[in-house]
Amino acid sequence: MPVKSIGANVVRIEAEALRELAERIAGPMAADFDRAVECLHSCAGRVVVTGMGKSGIIARKIAATFSSTGTPALYLHPAEALHGDLGMLVRGDTVVALSYSGDTEEILQLLATIRRIGIKLISITGDKLYPAAAAGSASGSKEKKSTLAQAADIALDCSIAQEACGLGLAPTASTTAMLALGDALALALADKRGFKEEDFANLHPGGKLGKKLARVSQLMHSGDSVPRVSQQAKMHDVIYEMSRKGLGITTVVEEGKLVGVISDGDLRRLLQQRKDVLSLSAGECMTTNPTTISASEFAAAALNIMEQKKITSLVVVDAARTVEGVIHLHDLWGTEMV
Repeated sequence: MPVKSIGANVVRIEAEALRELAERIAGPMAADFDRAVECLHSCAGRVVVTGMGKSGIIARKIAATFSSTGTPALYLHPAEALHGDLGMLVRGDTVVALSYSGDTEEILQLLATIRRIGIKLISITGDKLYPAAAAGSASGSKEKKSTLAQAADIALDCSIAQEACGLGLAPTASTTAMLALGDALALALADKRGFKEEDFANLHPGGKLGKKLARVSQLMHSGDSVPRVSQQAKMHDVIYEMSRKGLGITTVVEEGKLVGVISDGDLRRLLQQRKDVLSLSAGECMTTNPTTISASEFAAAALNIMEQKKITSLVVVDAARTVEGVIHLHDLWGTEMV
C-alpha cells in the first residue's frame, strides 16, 4: 500500500473513533459524562490524572489542559506513586485514571490508597459499557468488565472499534480518543465554572495567546509619560510636549478630562493650510471628538480600532472621560499581533 494511503487510512480510523466517542457522549454516556463533570466541579482539592505508558503521556496532556482552563490539576506517575509519590494524594482530590485495558497493574495498586483516603475515582477505559441493543431485546445490558472500571465511582467508555496500527498493537486510535475525552471533560468543566478569556490570559501571561489577550491597561503609557496640554497652550508648547513624550499625539485636557487631541497628522495638515500655526492655541487646533478606548478592553480591540481609523495612538479614558493613558501601535508589537 502506498505511504500516503497508509497515512490517510490512519487518520480515517482515528476520525471514526472520535465520531463514535462523540455519539456516546451525546447519547448513552451522557448521564455518566455529566456526573463526571459535576464530580470534578465539586472537587475541593486538585484533579490528579494518572496513566501508564502511552496513556500516561495522554494523562499529562489532560492534566495540563485542566490547569490551563482554571482547574488545579497535576499528573501522577503510577509507578513513582508506589515509591513515595502517593503523598501527592490528599483528601478532597479527585483522581482521573486512564488505562485502556482497565487492568494496568501499577494503577490497580493505587486503588487501596484511593479508597483509604476517600478520594473520588473517575476511570477512562476501553470497556464497552454501552453495548448496542441485542436483536430482539429492548436495550443492551450495561456491564463493567475491567477491574478499574468496576472500582471507579464514575466509569467512562473510551472504547474503539480498532487501532490505526496495521498490527492492531500500537496505541493510536485509543490514545486519540482518550485525549479527546479528557479535553471534553476539561472544557465542559471550564464552561461550568464560567471560565472567561481574561481568566485564560491570567493563566498564560508569558505565552503568545496570553499576550494576545492582554488588556489595554497592561500596555498603555500612563502617569507622566502621557502628553497633556491645556486648551490655552500655544502651539509651540504643544509641539514641545509631543516631541518630549514621543507618542505622536498629545491630549488636550481641562481638569483632567479629555476635550480633544492633536496628532502629528493634524499638525501637518495645519501647516499646509495656515502660516500662523504657532500663534494658535491648542483649543483652536485640536480634534474635539477623538476616538478613545477603555483600559479594560483587550489590546486586540485597540489594534482593530487603529487599523479601521488608520491611526497609531488611542487615548485611554474612563467613563467620566478622565485621561488614564495612551496606547500606541508600537506598544502592540511585543504582543505578536502586528
